[in-house]
Amino acid sequence: MEKNILKRIFFDEHNHWNQFLLKHENKVRPIVVKEVEKFKGCGKVVNGFKLFVCEGCHDVKKVAYRCKGRFCTTCSVGESEEWSRLMSHDMFQVNHRHVIFTVDEGLREVFLLHRRLLKPMMDEAAKLLRDYFYKKTKVIPGIISGLHTFGSRVNFNPHVHMLVTMGGINAQGEYVKYDFLPFEMLRKQWQTVVLKLIRKNLNPREKKQVQSRLQAAYQNNGEGFYIHAPKQKGKIEEQLRYIGRYMRRPAIGLNRIEAYDGQNVTFTYKDKSDGQQKKETISVEEFISRLIRHIPDEQFKTIRHYGMYSRKTKGDTRKLLTKWQKEVKKWIVRIGSKLKRRNWREKFLAAKQPDPLRCPKCDNCYIYKGEVCLQEGVLTIRVALCDNTRNYLERVIHYFTSQQTTQKEKQKQINYYQGTSNIRMSIV
Repeated sequence: MEKNILKRIFFDEHNHWNQFLLKHENKVRPIVVKEVEKFKGCGKVVNGFKLFVCEGCHDVKKVAYRCKGRFCTTCSVGESEEWSRLMSHDMFQVNHRHVIFTVDEGLREVFLLHRRLLKPMMDEAAKLLRDYFYKKTKVIPGIISGLHTFGSRVNFNPHVHMLVTMGGINAQGEYVKYDFLPFEMLRKQWQTVVLKLIRKNLNPREKKQVQSRLQAAYQNNGEGFYIHAPKQKGKIEEQLRYIGRYMRRPAIGLNRIEAYDGQNVTFTYKDKSDGQQKKETISVEEFISRLIRHIPDEQFKTIRHYGMYSRKTKGDTRKLLTKWQKEVKKWIVRIGSKLKRRNWREKFLAAKQPDPLRCPKCDNCYIYKGEVCLQEGVLTIRVALCDNTRNYLERVIHYFTSQQTTQKEKQKQINYYQGTSNIRMSIV
């Protein structure tokens, strides 16, 4: 499928997104509308760009701004890769486990209807492991927690992925290893924690509505809610990068969308009940409904840090462990090296793609000349390094503005004729 298949599904000539909004406008969260609109304009030069000019043949290159939205698949994939790269370098170089906390299938809708429960769920999962490590060895582990709300079929399935150090720091500032997790005990404890969390955070009327679900979740899970924590193999940094990408991945990858015929979408998924790769075809309306459920609320953090990785204590922890590792000659904290975020060109080169600032016509370099951005919805020159650049950018802005005005007038005419034809049909 083409790169912008998701945009085509939402915004093509069938106008599925606008129709969805008209039908469900009272149910769609404002943050969803905001993020989808950002996604719609992502990568379009009419919403802002940087200008580069070839120093040899003077070819002009406009590099559009990205939306960096939480719904945009293109931006989230790139951000996921960059975040995992930085994280794997910054974390303590000790053994970690990838721990996954799930909830009963019957409780998923409870978390969907009461999204305020998602943060306490993340906090309680981390607290459960912290308490266990402290009880056993008097150490505080490092935990990075990531919330996934999606299953393989893009259904709402809230669960918590955690990177957990197999050990922790004690009161003396020493790192102590501990590589055992009692799954049977943790599963029962996690079940109790989740059921108490729901009852604690819902009012009497809400609790009455979900009481049958809570009882079924207790009765149908005699061994507790499922917890998965496979032991990782291989180099520590590669483990962390792989798990990091997994924690930040989008709800659906574009490579999973196999077909779109204007009314239905076909995508692939892995059925965990039998391990088989399968296909599912659903209406566009259902597809959109499933996708937008996974857009987090405004300011909600899907990645959180606890214990040794807590933002409040991480600096002090690093100092203590740096001093300790010099004494015992065990290097678990990187000293004097810190990765910087890569810019868009560096990401291209790291992926072994052609240099985007090398002119394909004359093989000279593109030079940055200026940029245009949106300010309160109006295209404005942000930087112009010379008068020629400013004049050129002014002409580009004028062209884009006139084009948008023409398109709006055409859309008004289309809406008018559609409205009059509907009136005639109703009269007939």
